[in-house]
Amino acid sequence: MATGKINVSVENIFPLIKKFLYSDHEIFLRELVSNGTDATLKLKHLISIGEAKVEYGNPIIEVKVDKEGKKIHIIDQGLGMTADEVEKYINQVAFSGAEEFLDKYKDSAKDSGIIGHFGLGFYSAFMVAEKVEIITKSYKDEPAAHWTCDGSPEFTLEPADKTSRGTEIILHIAEDSLEFLEDSKISGLLNKYNKFMPIPIKFGTRTETLPKPEDAPEDYVNETVEIDNIINNPNPAWTKQPSELSDEDYKNFYRELYPMQFEEPLFHIHLNVDYPFNLTGILYFPKLGNDMQIQKDKIQLYQNQVYVTDNVEGIVPEFLTMLKGVIDSPDIPLNVSRSGLQADGAVKKISNYITRKVADKLKALFNENRADFEAKWNDIKIVLEYGMLSEEKFYEKAGAFVLYPTVDDKYFTLEELKEKLKENQTDKDGKLVVLYAGNKDAQHSYIEAAKEKGYEVLLLDSPIISHLIQKIENDNSGLTFVRVDSDHIDNLIKKEENTISKLSDDEKAALKTSLEAYIPKAYSVQLEAMDSQAAPFIITQPEFMRRMKEMSQTGGGGMFGMGNMPEMYNLVVNTNSDLASSILNTEDKTHQEHLVKQALDLAKLSQNLLKGEALTAFVKRSFEMIK
Repeated sequence: MATGKINVSVENIFPLIKKFLYSDHEIFLRELVSNGTDATLKLKHLISIGEAKVEYGNPIIEVKVDKEGKKIHIIDQGLGMTADEVEKYINQVAFSGAEEFLDKYKDSAKDSGIIGHFGLGFYSAFMVAEKVEIITKSYKDEPAAHWTCDGSPEFTLEPADKTSRGTEIILHIAEDSLEFLEDSKISGLLNKYNKFMPIPIKFGTRTETLPKPEDAPEDYVNETVEIDNIINNPNPAWTKQPSELSDEDYKNFYRELYPMQFEEPLFHIHLNVDYPFNLTGILYFPKLGNDMQIQKDKIQLYQNQVYVTDNVEGIVPEFLTMLKGVIDSPDIPLNVSRSGLQADGAVKKISNYITRKVADKLKALFNENRADFEAKWNDIKIVLEYGMLSEEKFYEKAGAFVLYPTVDDKYFTLEELKEKLKENQTDKDGKLVVLYAGNKDAQHSYIEAAKEKGYEVLLLDSPIISHLIQKIENDNSGLTFVRVDSDHIDNLIKKEENTISKLSDDEKAALKTSLEAYIPKAYSVQLEAMDSQAAPFIITQPEFMRRMKEMSQTGGGGMFGMGNMPEMYNLVVNTNSDLASSILNTEDKTHQEHLVKQALDLAKLSQNLLKGEALTAFVKRSFEMIK
């Protein structure tokens, strides 16, 4: 049996890097600035444990563009490299100096913030450069080194005259990448990927006017000075403890993340965990309302303060992707270009943690200031209702803070609602009946009729409410939700009323026959004995059919082939109304048809069902009546 080592041909590495390994060429700058940050943080750590006898100072990373020379310079003041280290870390493709460092100092360097995961990061430079130079001097007392490579397997390594500690990388930009020589392009990339890097990043200078001295003469001209233009915030809010931050600090950070967002967030959730994984971040609840088409991808994912992506699917539970904010974790497994998540058990653990943390925070907000929580309910409910449907762990905790508002702006938790309904809202089978409206204006008459009977009516108007109440009913067998304009409401009202009909059974049979002669087949005629002052014609929709139709429109019913369910309604006729008697006793069939159609159209109008040609005919007929 033969054994050996597979040799990867370097000739094949560079084309792969340029074309396939990295999905987006612009990330070369992120990788090189990250390497400079690592070099600086490594030096800081070695100084702190006494292994480097040098002054740390106030190091920065500088990015310079030489448009005429077609070059980009990335300069750090970190630990630098000796010629031997250049051989080891640069010429041996995929050898990660960061991983070796972290392994060597695994106990003391655990929280050093060192970024590197992939030895290939440096080679991203060849995605945009036809030649790359490294001029570097180690913090150790050894000569500087100058490495040059034109993207082939050939390189040169020679002494350099650099005297200051650190590394300068020079990219000779290729003809197909000249866009990266524009200041605006580089500034945009630094702002996107390196906005919160832990080491200050200089890109150019800016002019600042000095304040006027108190004893300056009247003709004094303010002096101006050129200062370094530091484009990043090395200490963003999520890297601090919640106790260090005020509400105004959180709001200021929100404005820093979203400078074009003018509305303040409703509240925030600060994530901070170091076991069994490391994760920090801040999530903000913006005002959301009922719009299910909210733009997602507003949460930014970082790894040790390096921007990775705004597609956090998998890491953040789907219902929370409608929020905004930042999540930072060195434990999120990324693919080799840091641009996407890898499938991993840790990812699910992180997602579960975020779900639990958000639920705990919502419960705390509810308990601390219920009135404020109620005031914000309509702006956050769509996220929480979606969460109850999509995340079982969130659903289990939601009972402690999810609210069910009434049409009169009272708010109940589900348990509070059950207690309230025990008073007088049970059906003949003993189930608690939750009456609700989806639209206060469209269902106004039904709401008023229910309130007159002493019933509590909820206002549940989100687009996914049919799915949610189905789930709640499944988990609460003694509870049934009934929309206030459904047929069930009449059974509920009748249960206590027992109103006697003025019409005999024969008269009711004759009335029903007359009505069905003029009523469309989509309507099922029902005769009910109600108070004489109640509306003579009422249109309701069977609860089951209406709910299934709503669910099919929001995705839940489509899987069952219910995408084109027919419209079905009940026409409830009050047999104690004068109109019912008039229809029954009218011998003129033309006049009888006229009465039925006019009454039906009025009932349709109250339900917003009268449209188009039928509405035009109704209006014309009504004007004829009042001439």
